Amino acid sequence: MSKSLALLAAFLATLSTGSEPIEIGRRTQFFVDDYMVDNRWSLKPKTEEVVRAFHAPLKHHANPVIAGEGGYVSAVKEMDTGRIKLWYQVARPKRDGKGADYGVAYAESKDGIRFERPVLNLVEWQGSKANNIVWRGSTGRGASGAQIVRAPESARRGFRYRLAYHSSGAVKGRSGICIVGSQDGIHWDAAGESLIVSLHSDTVNSIVHDSDRGTYVMFCRPKDRYLVRGAGDFLKTGESRRIARRSGTDLWKPWTGEPETILIPDEFDMQCGFNRFYGMHARWHEGIYWGALLCFKLNTDITTELAWSRDGWHFDRLPLRPKMYNLGPPNAWDDGMVCGSMDWMEMGDRWFLYYAGHDGPHESRDRTPGIGLAILRKEGFISLRGPRGGGVVCTKLLRWPGGDLVINANASAGELKVRVSDKTRKPVPGYDYADGAPFQADRTDHVVRWKERPLDALRGQSIRLECFLRDADLFTFQARL
Repeated sequence: MSKSLALLAAFLATLSTGSEPIEIGRRTQFFVDDYMVDNRWSLKPKTEEVVRAFHAPLKHHANPVIAGEGGYVSAVKEMDTGRIKLWYQVARPKRDGKGADYGVAYAESKDGIRFERPVLNLVEWQGSKANNIVWRGSTGRGASGAQIVRAPESARRGFRYRLAYHSSGAVKGRSGICIVGSQDGIHWDAAGESLIVSLHSDTVNSIVHDSDRGTYVMFCRPKDRYLVRGAGDFLKTGESRRIARRSGTDLWKPWTGEPETILIPDEFDMQCGFNRFYGMHARWHEGIYWGALLCFKLNTDITTELAWSRDGWHFDRLPLRPKMYNLGPPNAWDDGMVCGSMDWMEMGDRWFLYYAGHDGPHESRDRTPGIGLAILRKEGFISLRGPRGGGVVCTKLLRWPGGDLVINANASAGELKVRVSDKTRKPVPGYDYADGAPFQADRTDHVVRWKERPLDALRGQSIRLECFLRDADLFTFQARL
């Protein structure tokens, strides 16, 4: 093995096992799990604990931001203009009453709340081209589950946007998961389209690029061996509604291998009535796969839960299964199904996330769709919460790469203090709790400082961070130059 390959193997082993000292680099470190945590405890262990707290995105009061249409949604914020662009699934019943036809619609907004649906006159839909439909596949027979793919510059083929979609109703040899490119997000290069996976997966098919491992991973709901067309009852067909993955090293060339199941409902899901998974939109961010898992109560409700993985194979979920988006109240526009996305848009210190809602259950043909907006604190899905009497979160041994310690925390009702210790938890001189001022505010980018020395002085050393939390939430930390 070459030296470079050996270094990569060692790095990936650190990512998956948390071997100490952990090389944190410049990435944001999350407390979604205990990967970075050596221990956590309260100062009043008989009555209080340091707990992991989930923070659901809050639905916006202006919802739905797009009314009367909408399905699986994907979003991009343009760095040069600040405009937010949405692509979302639209559907219409087939003439024979069996199933639906699908297309991809487009909308854009200056503020992420008020959206324009331009009349583009590109694609015939319900007898007219006076609509905002931009794509129905290269064959014109249907496109479903469309998602924008984030990719490195070398894989973009000069396109500003890359769309992954399921080619539904396509001719033989052109049916499956396809990639197509566009310069403006409206006009798509049908001639350059690539079929990367010949697979029937009529749900959101989310492709992410894992830059650590140099691979693309797709999360899908394949029907290659379950619910085969022409088969009979469930004894023969099985059940396709679970989450599987496929992977490839090239975004534009056919992938090899077979889909492998990675998520099926467990006993707690079934106890809650959500006995199927409908799909999962995913995003790779700061070394973690983040999933918006669509939980299906056969054959009525669909809700969205948070899932995450550090390797793209083994996904975790919170034990009590809180919802990213609850169903709306009775008679609300989203009281039947809510299908979330991980395409968050960074808007200052907040994330904007979009989701598809329906005012009826899955089995209803009379439901009306829409697109909703929900707002979350930046990188704020999960925190470690210190109790009223105080508690401590102690990290594993990590190698400090230099720079300041920047935290995302809310201590506006209490306080947060940090000390630096060594392998045996002996405080490093000059970095004890008393050497720094307590943080008593709410910020996503607070720089922790000590009186005498900057933390950059410990560059290259193996240290622990011990965070005292009293009535405070700690979301993330990062080493920043």
